[in-house]
Amino acid sequence: MPFLIAPVLTAGTLAGRRQPTLSTGDGLLIRPWRAGDAPAVYEVFQDPVMHQWHARSADSEAEAGGWIGDWHQAWEEEREAQWAVVDARSDSLLGRVALREIRLDDGGAEVAYWTVPAARGRGVAARATTALARWALDEVGFHRLELLHAVRNEASCRVATRTGFALEGTKRSAVLHADGWHDMHLHARVRGD
Repeated sequence: MPFLIAPVLTAGTLAGRRQPTLSTGDGLLIRPWRAGDAPAVYEVFQDPVMHQWHARSADSEAEAGGWIGDWHQAWEEEREAQWAVVDARSDSLLGRVALREIRLDDGGAEVAYWTVPAARGRGVAARATTALARWALDEVGFHRLELLHAVRNEASCRVATRTGFALEGTKRSAVLHADGWHDMHLHARVRGD
């Protein structure tokens, strides 16, 4: 059965190019993950705050290294796009920003982020999310980016609001974490916002 509409983005839109390095213009780089980032990823996943808002933990640097390999594969398969957020001068890891749940046909994806403990409260997540959204919407041509966070995660809600993701509603009992089911705020940006 033929579709009445063309896909928003076609297969190969991402995998047909190298994963880019993006600049925030104010001291941060968003670059593809490297194997050497595994120790820093492992360390951030030992943080209790990460355990509060994320469903994963890392048991070893080797496991974190496996994630990095998976993230590279996900780019090639156009399922996800994961970046390290680093200080432009020192290359020290400050966080992560990602497009998850990529749906090329619909031109949609979900934005996700985290920061290392030392980077929290410095605007790192907001600056990286702004740069990623600009690239995805304006350069690549995505139509809609969604952003989900636990309703109780007020810091994440501030990032969503600062970066132009309008609050659209609450998904009740939507994500299971170690402490139980979390209601999630759904924010979104569409091309042209």
